[in-house]
Amino acid sequence: MPDCTSGECGGLQLAKELDIADYIIAPDPSAARLTRAVEGVDQTGEISRINVVEERPLTIFLNAQEIVTAMTIGDYPEYLALGFLRNQGMLLPDDRINGVDYDDDLETVVVRTERQTSYEDKLKKKTRTSGCAVGTVFGDMMEGLEDVRLPVTPVRTSWLYALAATINRTPSLYLQAGAIHGTVLCHEDRPLVYMEDVGRHNAVDKIAGWMLQTGTGAEDKILYTTGRLTSEMVIKTAMMGIPVLASRSGFTAWGVEIAQQVGLTLIGRMRGQRFVCLAGDERLLRDVDPASVPVEERKHRRKSSEA
Repeated sequence: MPDCTSGECGGLQLAKELDIADYIIAPDPSAARLTRAVEGVDQTGEISRINVVEERPLTIFLNAQEIVTAMTIGDYPEYLALGFLRNQGMLLPDDRINGVDYDDDLETVVVRTERQTSYEDKLKKKTRTSGCAVGTVFGDMMEGLEDVRLPVTPVRTSWLYALAATINRTPSLYLQAGAIHGTVLCHEDRPLVYMEDVGRHNAVDKIAGWMLQTGTGAEDKILYTTGRLTSEMVIKTAMMGIPVLASRSGFTAWGVEIAQQVGLTLIGRMRGQRFVCLAGDERLLRDVDPASVPVEERKHRRKSSEA
């Protein structure tokens, strides 16, 4: 293991100044319609005014068929629709997409494909998933996973520590208002696309939609999330072809079991110097001494307990 206590490896990465311009898409906590100021009374009886996250419905159509209505904060609706349909297996890898039309007044997105589609039978089997803004999975949750082959891409632990340090300091609705989840697509030690939503499944679907729209490959990417590592999160990550999923939160037993089955590296409870890997440890290259990693600031620990 190299000597990182002198700041010659991961230490240098962790010490880099935060630059929002490094992101392709970063959160904008000041964006209109994402939050609303609400006045209340605190524990001392004093008037307190805080920002709370907005929720609004978004109905997704695939061609002429209504698929689902999701509760969302309302940003990037086209990416959310594309990603949801792709992660549900309703958009196929070779589908030609003719258009993605969003109507703000009707709060709908219509995805149009060259292929004629009909998913009546699939829509009859519906599973409500865990977490905030409860998600929906249609058909067999494990459908499509039997063909998943994730690349054995090496991952340096110095990248993981650097990502956590950068993401936790990035201005976001998560830090400003809470009651929301963030998911970040990363390459090595650089966060690329940071999406937020009231449901972690929505944030992941937005990233999946962005990857589909831009033709971005998944084999060398890391997905970082503030939410729990549930079966749904593991399945979506595997379906996207991303080999590594990391979180500052904990695991569910089924999430771990599925990760082990599909060969996904699953890392949780990642806070400051600590993390736990419950699947896919063979990808990890431990190139930094955890003792050289700064202790996490208290405000990030406090927000984590609210998620």
